[in-house]
Amino acid sequence: MNAIQIAKPISGLAQSKSGRRFQKYRVLDFFDRWTFMVPAAVLLLAVLAYPLLYTVQISFAKLDLATFAPSEWVGWENYATVLTDRGFLNSMKVTAIYLVLALPIQMFLGFGIAFLINAEWRGRGLIRALFLIPMVIVPVVAGGVWKMLLDPLWGVFNWMGSLVGLPTVDWLGDPTLAMVSIVMIDTWRWTPFIVLIASAALMALPQDVFEAAAVDGTRWWQTLRYITMPLLAPIIAATFVVRWLGAVKMFDIALAATRGGPGQSTNVVNLYIYEQAFRSLKFGESSAMAVIILIITVILTLIFLAMSKKLEDRF
Repeated sequence: MNAIQIAKPISGLAQSKSGRRFQKYRVLDFFDRWTFMVPAAVLLLAVLAYPLLYTVQISFAKLDLATFAPSEWVGWENYATVLTDRGFLNSMKVTAIYLVLALPIQMFLGFGIAFLINAEWRGRGLIRALFLIPMVIVPVVAGGVWKMLLDPLWGVFNWMGSLVGLPTVDWLGDPTLAMVSIVMIDTWRWTPFIVLIASAALMALPQDVFEAAAVDGTRWWQTLRYITMPLLAPIIAATFVVRWLGAVKMFDIALAATRGGPGQSTNVVNLYIYEQAFRSLKFGESSAMAVIILIITVILTLIFLAMSKKLEDRF
């Protein structure tokens, strides 16, 4: 028996031992990862899964207000009622109008302001800090303060308009202006959030690319169009998705500023669900509304994420 024949079984034995050790390591690594994930998984199940499953259960039943437990199974009856409810359909329309108006404005202003405060000029640190103030104010308080500012009799906005001869405007009493006011308040509160993300993204961009463009004599709008915007495209898409998820839940500003009025012009869907559940005590129908909105939100979010992934791959 030569050396090669002796080496082959020894090599095979070593490989098999190495393979077993690798499999053992993979199993231990799997259990270690799940051990660290268990506390977070339990917390998510307690905070998210139980309320969600409870809502779905109530949406197929009638709720006993004495025990807050489902008392009678009604199947799809609540969903049939909801889909023919003009108030619910109108609230979805109002929410869509709000999203179409607010999101583009906030994205444009957020990234535009980020470009301005990212430039080198004196006092930009103070301005950057001041932009964080709207983010830390409680939304209900913000809605109440803006309601006072927009008051037609003694509000600051109408007083400033009167100084230049403008007529008094009922910002929250006119159906069209009320939605404009809600969008304005929401933009004031959430644009700083986008500014914060955009500023961090701009500071993280590779500077050598811009230095090379400056050496080649590229003008600022060419740099913006052909370098900055392609590099920021994935961040813009991700920021839009994050802001979309927050905007869909808009409730407190509308509650504090207009309570859904005048008429139903600012009655966004979350406010309508709240009114139906805790004022009209229609918990079954309101749970069905919440489930429908959740499904629509998940579908649209998946579409936005897919578009964001394509945009990221393109650039």
